[in-house]
Amino acid sequence: MSGDASVVAAQAVASAQAAKMIPVTILTGFLGAGKTTLLNRILTERHGEKIAVIENEFGQEGIDNEILVQEANEQIIEMNNGCICCTVRGDLVKILNDLYARKKSGSLQFDRVLIETTGMADPGPVTQTFFMDDDVADRYLLDAVITVVDAKHGWNTLDAQKEAQSQVGFADRILMSKVDVAEAEQVTVLKQRIKQMNPRAPITEVHFGQADIKELLDIRGFNLNSILEIDPEFLTSDKHAHDGSVHSFVFTSDKPLDGARLEEFLSAILQVYGNDLLRYKGVLWLDGVERRMVFQGVHMMMGADAGKPWQAGEKRSSKMVFIGRKMPVQVIMDGLRQCEIGAGKAIRK
Repeated sequence: MSGDASVVAAQAVASAQAAKMIPVTILTGFLGAGKTTLLNRILTERHGEKIAVIENEFGQEGIDNEILVQEANEQIIEMNNGCICCTVRGDLVKILNDLYARKKSGSLQFDRVLIETTGMADPGPVTQTFFMDDDVADRYLLDAVITVVDAKHGWNTLDAQKEAQSQVGFADRILMSKVDVAEAEQVTVLKQRIKQMNPRAPITEVHFGQADIKELLDIRGFNLNSILEIDPEFLTSDKHAHDGSVHSFVFTSDKPLDGARLEEFLSAILQVYGNDLLRYKGVLWLDGVERRMVFQGVHMMMGADAGKPWQAGEKRSSKMVFIGRKMPVQVIMDGLRQCEIGAGKAIRK
């Protein structure tokens, strides 16, 4: 079998496996942003979806006792619209595996999972769950991180709370709430700030949680194993400056990259700065590879897959976006330049 044929066969197997996995959406946002309003709608509206909703709470009380009827011995509540609601104050891995076992046995029916994090949570540990545990990684497909931002108070919250900054940095899609009670200029400048922090996440205005459910599902925005490409609309600038601790920058190159050198350099960078790298992904032109390579990572975990073949006459290039805190932008940019073919010797650790 030829190299390209092997890649196609591997992709077919991966696609078939992904189709059997249970998609997961993570809903995050700072306290008061409107997550509960959106979640209440999902739990009560007859949307035709069988969704298992997990409340990832850490305190003594759930966020909405009227909906989450909490009893000492009851952790899973079935809703009248096909949803299942769970409250987690312990190990998320345990509840995910328990849900899967119940689905497999036929005692619970659901097609997808939505996890709402507590408002003070950094979404990083929750997302890492889907790559650190083998059973969870085999059974669940992390579809996207959806972040709700309060249009009226969002600017001050981003200034004061690093968790809110992380929530924006991790987002694959951002819902801006309370637009109706914010000044138009507030909304405009907040959108600009969010785009500078996270240039790849589309921003949608929502009122009273009235987001189209279908627009929040099957985004495939956060999947290390699927064929992803960065939306060029969000990569029109080489650098995005911001006065907050979360910022982003973009690396582009019209030269092929040395795959071994690139892997060595990125591994070294992750060892030192991995904790501050919230999200990073890219589409790469690797020397000697006739398909674009797609990579994505969270903190110190990174993965890559073969993407679409380069077409005859197509202009080849590499694009990477990095989102994080206190990132050594110039060090990373210079190191990536050294990975271009003809740039010289490999970067030493």
